[in-house]
Amino acid sequence: MNTTEYYTYKEIFQQPELWVRVFDIVKNQKEDLTKYIQQFLQTANSEIIFTGAGSSFFIGEMVAGIFQDQTGVSCRAISTTEIVTHPSYHINKKKHTLMVSFARSGNSPESLASVEIASAFAPNIHHLFISCNAEGALAKKPKTDHSYLILLPEETNDKSLAMTSSVTSMALVALLIGQLDKIETLDQNIKQAAELTDKMLQNFSSDLQEIAQIDFNRAVFLGSGPMQGVAREAHLKLQELTDGKVISKFDSFLGFRHGPKAVVDKKTLMVYFFSNDDYVRKYEKDLVNSMKESSSPIYSLGVIDKKFPGLVLEKEIHFGYSDSPIEESFWMMSSLVVIQLLAFYKSLALGFNPDSPSTNGSIHRVVQGVNIYQHSHQKEGQK
Repeated sequence: MNTTEYYTYKEIFQQPELWVRVFDIVKNQKEDLTKYIQQFLQTANSEIIFTGAGSSFFIGEMVAGIFQDQTGVSCRAISTTEIVTHPSYHINKKKHTLMVSFARSGNSPESLASVEIASAFAPNIHHLFISCNAEGALAKKPKTDHSYLILLPEETNDKSLAMTSSVTSMALVALLIGQLDKIETLDQNIKQAAELTDKMLQNFSSDLQEIAQIDFNRAVFLGSGPMQGVAREAHLKLQELTDGKVISKFDSFLGFRHGPKAVVDKKTLMVYFFSNDDYVRKYEKDLVNSMKESSSPIYSLGVIDKKFPGLVLEKEIHFGYSDSPIEESFWMMSSLVVIQLLAFYKSLALGFNPDSPSTNGSIHRVVQGVNIYQHSHQKEGQK
């Protein structure tokens, strides 16, 4: 089959165009969103929890720190799987809390249960739903004064097993909400990120296809700050699309020195997601160059906004087609696309169908086999 006939391939390549459309959706809802979000930005006792399961949770890890930096409100990423089992460990009743739920389908058992359990535990909690599926259970929940829904274009509801368009598009929504006060000025930033990402896809697709042919069975992804969330999503993407034949790990550049470095062997692919902050890159550069002295991965790949001297890598995938780099908060989306495409090609190289790589049915597009039980807080609320 021609690569362009796979849903996964189309959904990777459509992202730049989708980002521009997602920007317009958020910009057109600026007034209503500002009214809803403002109550949390103006209250000293506020907290925002970003949640989801799997890739949807990793979105929260990507955006929480940036959102906190942009708004000054305390932000955390907590998975729905943790909220379902231990709501009192993660939700503070004394806080004025907004729970932001990311959901591709909106039908995952934990997505629905986490909302119900959190609401029973903290009746004053507010919910912001960011979903890709108009027909999903989360999107169809009755609207209340405590909830707000942002529905993304139908194309973001990936038909393939692996989440690609949905991840970057939902992340973009959160990044834009954190900057609603200046959203009109971000139009060129989004268009630039889309244009440079599209050029990267055109210019480096064959390189990524060649790298996928290398005989590696382990991969390690490193990123600093929000880019560690990107590394975590990338590690899952490669592992999912290769049906676990490539075992993947993730860490921060600095954290990797503290033990996890032992996993690297001669069949390990190292992937470095570089920050576009010059200060942070000093630490990242030190780690990369130290790897050549103490470890021997089969191949080292760097994902970077612009080339900079002194790196010892087999390959750099860069976006340096402009005098100005991609704006820092949107750099995550562009960099993640690189590994989505690498994972697609590695899936093909190993003989899998990238749209449905799970040969034994262990993973599904919407998680299956999860029983949801009534939590004690729900029972208390019914008394």
